[in-house]
Amino acid sequence: MEECMTDRGDRFDHPLLERYASKEMASLFSPRMRHGTWRDLWIALAQAEHDLGFPVRRDQVDDLRQHRETFDWQRVAELEKELRHDVMAHVHHYGELAKQAKPIIHLGATSCFVTDNADLIIYRKALSLVEQRLCAVLMALRDFAVTHRAMPCLGYTHFQVAQPVTVGKRACLWALDFLLDLDEVRRVIEWLPFRGVKGTTGTQATFLALADGDHEKVLELDRRVTKAMGFSRGIAVSGQTYTRKLDWTVHQALSGIAQSASKFATDLRLLSHEGEIEEPSESKQIGSSAMAYKKNPMRSERVCSLSRYVIEAANTSAHTASTQWLERTLDDSAIRRIALPESFLCVDAVLSLVHNVSQGLVVYPKVIEKHLREQLPFLATEEILMAGVRAGGDRQDLHERIRVHSRAAAYAVKAEGRDNPLLQLIEADPAFAGIRAQLPNLLDASRFIGRAPQQVDAFVRDELEPRLRGAVAKAGEEIRV
Repeated sequence: MEECMTDRGDRFDHPLLERYASKEMASLFSPRMRHGTWRDLWIALAQAEHDLGFPVRRDQVDDLRQHRETFDWQRVAELEKELRHDVMAHVHHYGELAKQAKPIIHLGATSCFVTDNADLIIYRKALSLVEQRLCAVLMALRDFAVTHRAMPCLGYTHFQVAQPVTVGKRACLWALDFLLDLDEVRRVIEWLPFRGVKGTTGTQATFLALADGDHEKVLELDRRVTKAMGFSRGIAVSGQTYTRKLDWTVHQALSGIAQSASKFATDLRLLSHEGEIEEPSESKQIGSSAMAYKKNPMRSERVCSLSRYVIEAANTSAHTASTQWLERTLDDSAIRRIALPESFLCVDAVLSLVHNVSQGLVVYPKVIEKHLREQLPFLATEEILMAGVRAGGDRQDLHERIRVHSRAAAYAVKAEGRDNPLLQLIEADPAFAGIRAQLPNLLDASRFIGRAPQQVDAFVRDELEPRLRGAVAKAGEEIRV
C-alpha cells in the first residue's frame, strides 16, 4: 500500500527500488498499476455483462469508468484492516466512489478474477520491457563484436591457456546466450494465456446462473473479457487460480537471463584480472576505502549478485506449482507477491548494468598481445613440428626436441620468472635450421584463430540482425550507486 511518510529514516528501503531497478519497471509492480488493473478488469467484466444482457446497466458501467483513476489509499488501508481481505477492501472503496455501480462491482467473480488476471497482464508488460532491455544489450554486444571481430586473444578452457580465439568471437558467445533468452521471452509473451472469467472453482457456475443456464453466453462473456484485456486466448481450464506452472514458465525465462548475465559478468571479472578487458569506470570512482590504487569490476560483481538471487528465487515458483492443493490453496499468495516482482526488478537492473558495461568495455590490445606473445611459442609447436618435417626433418626426433625445449622454457617462465625463451631455444637448435627463417611467421597469432572472424560475420548477419530488425531497444536508466 502506498503511504505518505515525511520521514523514511526509520523504514526499510528496498535496495531494488532505491539502488538498482528502473522507475519504469518498479511502476509496473506499484500499487497504482496493480489496483488500477483490477479496476480495468471490473470495468471489462461489467461492460461484457451489460452487453450480454446480465443485470448490469449502462450508467453503472459509465460510473465505473468515471471513477477509475480515483484512489484514497488511506481509506483502502482502513477497509483492509477491518475486512482482512485486500480485494474486498478495494471493492468497497470503489463502491464508495462509484455509488451507482456499487451493487454490480465484481458481479459473479471471485478474488482471483482480479488478482490472477492482473498478474498476467503485469507480467506480460514487464516481459515486454525485459525484451526491450535484451535488445539494447544485444545491439551493444553486436557492435563490440564487429569492432573486434579479428583481434586475436588467448582462448581459455578450464581458465587455462588454450587455442587463440578473437575478442569479437568471445563477445558472440555472450550474445548467443542473450539471444536465446530473447527468443524465450518473446515466446512466453506470445504464449502467455489469460485466466479469464472462470468463477470460484473454475466451473463458471455463478456466471451460468446469472446467464439463466445459457452456456454460450458464459463462453462469450469469457471471450469478451479476454479480448478486452488484450489477450488472444484464455487458459483452457482452471481451478480458482490459473495453474502456477505459468508462473514457473515466466520465472524460468527470467532465470535464463540471469544465467546469461552472470556468465557474461563472470567472464569479464576474469578478463579484468588478466588486464585484457575492463568494464567502464568513472573518473572519480573509488575502488577501495583503504587501497587507493584499486579499480574493481563492481558493476559486473553486482550483475552476478543480483543474478544469483533471480536463479534461486525461480525455485519458489517450482515449489509453489508443485504444492497447490486441488482447486487452490493460499500458501501461494505471499511468496508470489515477493519472488516474481523482485525477480523482474532484479532482471531489469541486471540488463541495465550489462548494457552499460557492454557499451563501455575497455580493451587493452597491448596486454592481449603480450599474453599471446608469452604463450604462442607453446601453441605454435605443432605448426613448427609440421614445418620441420616438410623441410626434411625426422618427425619423432623433432617432437622430442620440442618437448625438451618446451619443458626448459616452462621452467624458465614459472620457476625463474623469465620471458618465454622457447622460440630462441628452437632457433638455436641445428635440427630446425631449415625453417629458422619461417619461425616469425609461424608465430603470427592470426594463423591460430581459425574462422573466428568469419563466424562473427555470419552470426551477426544470420542470427542477430534478423532478430533485432525493427526491435524496440530500451537501455534503462543511468546506472546508480
